[in-house]
Amino acid sequence: MPALCSIATIGDKLVVGQVDTSFLTASSRVIPGTAVLNGPVFIGATPQVGIARAACMIGPPLGSLAAPASLEVTGITNIFGSLNVTAVSTFTGLTTKLGTTIKQALSLKNGVDLKNALDLGNSNTLRNAPSIFHGSMTVNGVITCNDVSIPLSTLSATYEIAISKKPFDILHPTKKDHRLRYVSLEGPAAEVYVRGFLNGETTIQLPDYWKGLVDMNTIGVQLTPIRMHQELYIDSLDENTIKVKNNAGGKIMCYYTVTAERKDTERNIPEYKGLTPNDYPGDNSEYRL
Repeated sequence: MPALCSIATIGDKLVVGQVDTSFLTASSRVIPGTAVLNGPVFIGATPQVGIARAACMIGPPLGSLAAPASLEVTGITNIFGSLNVTAVSTFTGLTTKLGTTIKQALSLKNGVDLKNALDLGNSNTLRNAPSIFHGSMTVNGVITCNDVSIPLSTLSATYEIAISKKPFDILHPTKKDHRLRYVSLEGPAAEVYVRGFLNGETTIQLPDYWKGLVDMNTIGVQLTPIRMHQELYIDSLDENTIKVKNNAGGKIMCYYTVTAERKDTERNIPEYKGLTPNDYPGDNSEYRL
């Protein structure tokens, strides 16, 4: 039958309901202050009053109470089963996760996100702000850029975006506040070239910056006569010009191609023993792998 009292004092143990497992220990030792509630427990103004959805249902305090929170835990909380949160969670202190966290919904972060472990992602990553990398970045797939106006001055030769051409973009070797961009040929050496046409002239004018860019000892010149046989040969060359002569004494009319190796990089080693690019015996930092 119902009992009503203002204050009730119970001894070492309070049992509510007929079932008592005393209390799940082999010795059945009673700890003073033990309460055994065998049925559902409603605390506060729970929205599911009268419906037992769990063993313990905690709602906000009754309107006559001044307590602002429904549940407050000052010490350590141990959860050995599953924790389902369908409301908003706010963490203002340190959160340590030692297991696996699976997120199948939207995750919003407005603060600093520090990660000291491996970050694996099997889905697309969308970033609406600039990304800064202070370490190396390895990309095994394809990088697609909708904005092709990326300044190559911010990229080194090692981390350059993989595009169809193989350019180098460097500070100009002879002109202040200038840059120099060349597109490389496919070959065993880091070579540059100029080509043109002579029609009556006897001098091939080399770019003025070649004296700071190429090894003059590696210069090669190809001359192709036009319209008639000409006994063409190189009479002399320096860092600025190449003198061409016709041994037959006639007018010079020809195409020319001049090649030379760059001297501002390590000379390439075309063939080497190894199974991966990491086995390269030279300086790999100058190459896009």
